[in-house]
Amino acid sequence: MSARVRVKICGITRLEDALAAVASGADAIGFVFYPPSPRFISPDAAAAIARQLPPFVTTVGLFVNQTEAAVRQVLAQVPLGQLQFHGEEDDAFCARFGRPWLKALAVKAGSDVAAQVAAHPGASGLLLDAWHPQLKGGTGECFDWSLFPEDCGKPLVLAGGLTPGNVAEAIRVTSPYAVDVSGGVEALAADGTVRKGIKDAGLIKAFIAAVNTGVVKT
Repeated sequence: MSARVRVKICGITRLEDALAAVASGADAIGFVFYPPSPRFISPDAAAAIARQLPPFVTTVGLFVNQTEAAVRQVLAQVPLGQLQFHGEEDDAFCARFGRPWLKALAVKAGSDVAAQVAAHPGASGLLLDAWHPQLKGGTGECFDWSLFPEDCGKPLVLAGGLTPGNVAEAIRVTSPYAVDVSGGVEALAADGTVRKGIKDAGLIKAFIAAVNTGVVKT
């Protein structure tokens, strides 16, 4: 018996990319409200996109060590179904906003993932991403998938360096509840550099097709 793996396309900055993701079968759309990120989107722009999404697509807002006031300001403008915290926010802070929330955990060799999970009992799920000394997500790097815990009592989301070419294998190894991708489905400029925040509809379609070939045992 197998279960379908959910998909979130993060770092959306354009309506056409959001609609391409939904058309390909994405379950969730992620907006980055962390100003230093190259994938940052203003609350006004995110709200305009969210208003044009069809039913049953979850809108997720990503925050990094921001103040309660800053988060509430976004919530006043954007209809978010889920929050995602990538900084050092504790359980009490994340629970203040009356929304289900995910806590992102940076994984590296020697990480005590079980202890990190236990520190966030109020989370609806945990997102495991690659550790980086400066960046908070969006690194484009994979972590050692053998560190992915088998069962921690919470839905686990796999992120970090996923692409259409490796996501099926990642699912086979980790059996996550969901996968989260940003850079792995972004368009390339003429010089081969990634256009951060600009998605490629063909890559999104290929990514979700590859996800659907993965098998999660239940």
